[in-house]
Amino acid sequence: MAEDSIQKEIELLRETLQRHNYNYYILDNPTISDFEFDEMLKRLQELESAHPEYYDETSPTQRVGGGITKNFPTVQHRFRMYSLDNSYSLQDLADWENRLTKTIDEDIEFVAELKYDGASISILYENGIYKQAVTRGDGFQGDEITNNVKTILDIPLRLKGDFPPQFYMRGEIYLNRKNFDKINKAREEEGLDPFMNPRNTASGSLKIQDSAEVRKRGLSAVLYQYVSDNTPASTHWELLQKAKEWGFRVSKEACLCKSMGEVKAFIDHWEQARHHLDFDIDGIVIKVNSLKQQQELGYTAKSPRWAMAYKFKAEKVETRLKSIDYQVGRTGAVTPVANLEPVLLAGTIVKRASLHNEDIIRKFNLHNGDFIYVEKGGEIIPKIVGVNKEKRKSDANEVEYITHCPECSTPLVRKNGEAQHFCPNEMHCPPQIMGKMIHYVSRKALNIESLGAETIAQLFREGLIENPADFYTLTKEQLLPLERMAEKSVQNILDGIEKSKSIPYEKVLYGIGIKHIGETVAKKLVKTFPNIDTLRAASKEELVEVEDIGEKIADSIASFFGNSENLMMIERLKNYGVQLAKDTQKTNTQSNILQGKTFLFTGKLSLFTREQAEEMVERHSGKNISAVSKNLNYLVVGEKAGSKLKKAQALGTVKIIDEQEFLDMIK
Repeated sequence: MAEDSIQKEIELLRETLQRHNYNYYILDNPTISDFEFDEMLKRLQELESAHPEYYDETSPTQRVGGGITKNFPTVQHRFRMYSLDNSYSLQDLADWENRLTKTIDEDIEFVAELKYDGASISILYENGIYKQAVTRGDGFQGDEITNNVKTILDIPLRLKGDFPPQFYMRGEIYLNRKNFDKINKAREEEGLDPFMNPRNTASGSLKIQDSAEVRKRGLSAVLYQYVSDNTPASTHWELLQKAKEWGFRVSKEACLCKSMGEVKAFIDHWEQARHHLDFDIDGIVIKVNSLKQQQELGYTAKSPRWAMAYKFKAEKVETRLKSIDYQVGRTGAVTPVANLEPVLLAGTIVKRASLHNEDIIRKFNLHNGDFIYVEKGGEIIPKIVGVNKEKRKSDANEVEYITHCPECSTPLVRKNGEAQHFCPNEMHCPPQIMGKMIHYVSRKALNIESLGAETIAQLFREGLIENPADFYTLTKEQLLPLERMAEKSVQNILDGIEKSKSIPYEKVLYGIGIKHIGETVAKKLVKTFPNIDTLRAASKEELVEVEDIGEKIADSIASFFGNSENLMMIERLKNYGVQLAKDTQKTNTQSNILQGKTFLFTGKLSLFTREQAEEMVERHSGKNISAVSKNLNYLVVGEKAGSKLKKAQALGTVKIIDEQEFLDMIK
């Protein structure tokens, strides 16, 4: 086939597939079968594979995924992503309208939209081409997930019509109930725990490293906000219509309302009709329609004054308490969980609800077989909110909290001032042992991706592992005979374990699971105690001198190192090459420009994180200190700085600078 005819066929296939995507996802009016679409896509893939010179980043074939993203870089939002003020009653909306009319002396129209329950996203388009997708993050900066979002078929890669040269579209990425149920069915068939809810599953899916796996999740997207310096319309409603013309999927349920009365009618309708949707919503978003009026109203420190989220009241249902299970976590905390007669609540079947601790059981005076009221907190987590005592049987017995661990039969303990019971048998209670190992391999710790909870449980049952040090003794000969273990999966496990030996000390310290030591505390300990031996030898007085380290954490550290089995594990990890000392090469200075200078960061930082800031100080030979004093040279202030700023101003000897001035110092 001649080169020009190949190019023409490729271009025609791309144009045809993009048109069918638009018909299916935007207009909801498919004109060909799935089979016909797949056959065209397959033909296009074959042609593009044979002729890479015709590569196009917006081709429909680029949605299939397959790219691996090891790290999701942090990107600063050019336009801040504000959060919305919430209202929980119609009176709240009336009060909001009164505030609007005090500023706007003319009629106000509104646009009411469904509040999709998913993950917020900001997408950059340049010259009609999809360029970048960034999560909301903290509103100032988020994670770039461009490749993963590209796999979502609702999101156009190339726009059509008369669009501006550069702008951002913001929206919500979510998972409909059909695809959520499909994912959970597959997980259960594989022996994995089902996901809790569509919202968290959608959010977590966006951070999967393999974009081909993201595509398999079947995520959806709805776009609801145009953001740019230049706006090709005078109202929000017009922008939604233009967005649809350009190829975006906008909510077909959105409604232009001439008055707050029409808004309330919209809310009344969807308070009931939401249960017939195939996706979750948790309220209604109301926006002032006029962009001129929006500009006049402006923003508070957190939210636009021209928008409000009306949150639906939590739905409450009655069902019967069948029994109570007791779950043991990795720290030994025991959590009672109520088993319920299955009941439909906010669109899903609820069978279980956490009771948290003994005090909650006593608060409700629960009896076996009680009829209880359940609601979903934030439309997500089922919780018990009351008991129908009128239905209680006269011979029903009061629920008695267990006295011994359900897993190892050790007597439970409850310390003064703590709500939960604990199993003290931390070294030999099976859920605690497995929980510690699962924590050790988790992404924020040693990040051994090939070792999941099911694999760890299998290895524990086979007697191959009892603590994290045992991972480093595993061999191919031990693993291959096990169920669901093939040559490739075994090699991935061994490679992941070997790779973990290069993970930095602060992550290892977090990963070994000392009670009360999270990521942040681990980093602060490493700065003062650069190896595991100095930490072990530290006195309680030395420990509490470290910022954010109180007596509770100090006692926990002493208890950990006072256990001979923990000490043996630490020595074994050392011998296997795990990093239990700070890597001084990685902290080598880049310059001496800050030598002799001390720094403290306060307020909400927008150009970098606090951790990044402190690392920059160290790399340029400066020193971080934890409090405002006469020893402080520079206080770097972010948004809404508080008491530290006031104290520095009162001292008069501290130089107060902003984030950009700090960056200018280190060039």
